[in-house]
Amino acid sequence: MNSLARQLVQRARLTSAPAAASSSGARLFHGTARKETTIVCVRKNGRVCMMGDGMVSAGSRVVKPNAVKIRRILPKDSYGVFSSDDDDALKKKGGVIVGFAGSTADAFTLLERLEGFLDQYPGQLSRSCVELAKGWRTDKYLRKLDAALVVADENISLELTGNGDVLESHDDVLGVGSGSSYAIAAARALMDIPELSAEEVATKSMNIAGDMCIYTNHEFLTETLDSVEKKTEEEEQKEEKKEEEETK
Repeated sequence: MNSLARQLVQRARLTSAPAAASSSGARLFHGTARKETTIVCVRKNGRVCMMGDGMVSAGSRVVKPNAVKIRRILPKDSYGVFSSDDDDALKKKGGVIVGFAGSTADAFTLLERLEGFLDQYPGQLSRSCVELAKGWRTDKYLRKLDAALVVADENISLELTGNGDVLESHDDVLGVGSGSSYAIAAARALMDIPELSAEEVATKSMNIAGDMCIYTNHEFLTETLDSVEKKTEEEEQKEEKKEEEETK
């Protein structure tokens, strides 16, 4: 009986091992959250262009090819001044453009909180993102949200993750999602070509990501705004000298 019992236990372990491995793998996959989409943000020659694809997938099945994963958040004082269908007016007004990868419901929850912080700290995108990241990291409910954000205004572009990271790119290129590594690599290679605009760099890089990432299609949505060019140290010194001469 003892030998028979041991054989039965060994068989039970062997049959249950693959199921346990697959379930742990599923948990690991959910925890790592590949965020199946591609969002890229390029800042070049006084323009900011954020572009993303529209694929929504469930496992191996494409649910929707043209989802909207980029939003524009306008300042509170512009509500009621420009209608939602006045695209030219919206682009001139600027605001903040946001792209997301991951769970749609989680992303919209984070967008609502970001909009609240922007209302609380108008014109301070960096501070608003830091406050969002703090809550996202420390709150026991928010920390379960599975998404990644890229936000940009006329002054700065930032990436936000659930780990509490608020990252600014050193080369004016940011990206999130499963195909972001391909898009970022392509955009960095194209940034040195002076003839290409921010929109052209983003389009070419997204085309490459769409060709290489199976979770990224070629249904692109684009949002743009004018950016403020960062001044070099020499330009700042010249301006300071001019101001000193004018005061004299």
